[in-house]
Amino acid sequence: MSGILIIGASGLAREVLAAGLTGVTGILDDDPGRHGTEVGGVPVLGTVSLAAARSERLLVCIGPGVGRRAVVRALAATGVGPERYADFTAPTARVGRGVAVGRGSILLDGVVATADVSIGAHVVVMPNSVITHDDVVGDFATLAAGVALGGDVRIGEAAYLGMNASVRPHVRIGRDAALGMGAVALTDIPEGETWIGVPARSSRVRVTEVFA
Repeated sequence: MSGILIIGASGLAREVLAAGLTGVTGILDDDPGRHGTEVGGVPVLGTVSLAAARSERLLVCIGPGVGRRAVVRALAATGVGPERYADFTAPTARVGRGVAVGRGSILLDGVVATADVSIGAHVVVMPNSVITHDDVVGDFATLAAGVALGGDVRIGEAAYLGMNASVRPHVRIGRDAALGMGAVALTDIPEGETWIGVPARSSRVRVTEVFA
């Protein structure tokens, strides 16, 4: 396979291109209004369904993890397997010894992953986030800019951590949970819940509203 197709004509796609991703042959997006346009100088070729018939590797640049998960599952139903996905680590990111990064994941400028960190598939880590020793970040999770994780933190699948959020060592963030912008998680956050504030507490805000 040669070249990379980006899935999603998004702001994240522009950030990945600006951070130095090379070899991109085109972008696929289901918005017909974007077809024939360019994002970061790269042409939008057509719908996501075209991916199955093409030979390039794929990089899903959709912001919310639930969206990335839906696209990957839909493509899997058409025969697109894990081996088709590329990953991208910006040249300015620092990835330490014993750090594992899964297929399809994106680590942008200034990200630090220190030692013995496990980052799952299709994870997005935005600029200047810090992931410290023995942390485990689940598939499709999103860490917005400036997130800081203490040691031995567990981030569940498709969880979302807002800009400048912090997580105390040994805390667990559940699957599909959200931690608001600037919030500080001192205790575990259950699956599917949104927590906000300092210290973070449960909120009635729905997880979907975090991405609005």
